[in-house]
Amino acid sequence: MRLRKKPWARPELEACSFVVTNPSQHKGKWKDFFNNDNDIYLELGCGRGKFIAENAVKNKDKNFIGIDIKDEVLVYAKRRVEEVFKENNKEIDNVALIPMEIAFIENVFDKDEVSRIYLNFSTPWPKKRHNKRRLTYVTFLERYKKFLKKESEIWFKTDQEDFFNDSIEYFKEAGFEIKYLTYDLHSSDFKENIMTEYETKFSLMGMKIMFLIAKLK
Repeated sequence: MRLRKKPWARPELEACSFVVTNPSQHKGKWKDFFNNDNDIYLELGCGRGKFIAENAVKNKDKNFIGIDIKDEVLVYAKRRVEEVFKENNKEIDNVALIPMEIAFIENVFDKDEVSRIYLNFSTPWPKKRHNKRRLTYVTFLERYKKFLKKESEIWFKTDQEDFFNDSIEYFKEAGFEIKYLTYDLHSSDFKENIMTEYETKFSLMGMKIMFLIAKLK
């Protein structure tokens, strides 16, 4: 569904201290942006921000960066972060949101700068000719490896089984080890899950959520 243009979204984002509209200027210097040496966790396609907001407020010893291409979506992520941190009486000092196309990710992060990537319900691109657009496709994984630390992890969730099975092979081909895997996350023994907006919706519909952790060797 096409999002209706919200002309007020970009000005609101630009006025926010934790929204970064010039991310390439921070390449190799994200520690300076956060003013600490904590690990950086990156969510690619952060949507309306439920996951990153709840994750960041619970883990103040980590820095979180969320990326999404649509101002009309990211503005709600910005508001969700503000809301969750206010509810918990905490300062927003470990979150950054970036409005950008993920294809340009290499321009934003330098070698060994990111410790974990979250891929939550990425577009599955089911047609074979479109598979290379998947954020788990080998060419994307090779891009991530340029800025991931050794032994970093990618946490991947989806409701699409074909996409999940294909992604397992992509990770292996790109030199990742599958550290954890389940075809039914909510019935598994995994205790660290934070649900996204999509995940909540799909679960209420009775759909199973697939999840894996791939570790960079």
